[in-house]
Amino acid sequence: DVVLMDIRMPGVDGIEATRRIAADRSLDGVRVVMLTTYQVDEYVFEALRHGAAGFLIKDLEPDELRQAIRTVAAGQGLLAPAVTRSVVEEFARLKAPEAAGARRLAPLTEREREVMALVAAGLSNDGIGKELLMSPLTAKTHVSRAMTKLGVRDRAQLVVLAYETGLVRPGQLRRGLLPGE
Repeated sequence: DVVLMDIRMPGVDGIEATRRIAADRSLDGVRVVMLTTYQVDEYVFEALRHGAAGFLIKDLEPDELRQAIRTVAAGQGLLAPAVTRSVVEEFARLKAPEAAGARRLAPLTEREREVMALVAAGLSNDGIGKELLMSPLTAKTHVSRAMTKLGVRDRAQLVVLAYETGLVRPGQLRRGLLPGE
């Protein structure tokens, strides 16, 4: 269900191994969590682009690792706090997305875009449900539909896409600043 993958391995590195797992349709249910001592930004971005559902630094406690595995196995994305800061800072440095972002999100309904923005803000299905006055199951359905329409494997890739397309920008994820509000 969940693969703990190291970045540096003999033969094939962890990012290439993750790409191969993500590309193999027979492994669709498998989620990859990168677990490394290296907090190098390009590793984080490459791992997420190639299908990793999470990125953790090896200094976490055993209980934290167990919870992280459960979180990813449940279909959630997961980034170590220091990694999350790096991701947000990098997207803040990127130039504003062009029309390609709007075209990429065109298949989504307005509600699916709202839900995607809340996923990018780190909300769970319960949190999305409370924010948008819907049941957690309805929120999960919207998340699943958005992922299917956009061809992403998990919530982590949905978050990356939300930033890459300009749906959300760093600093925008406070109540009242989400798209359409």
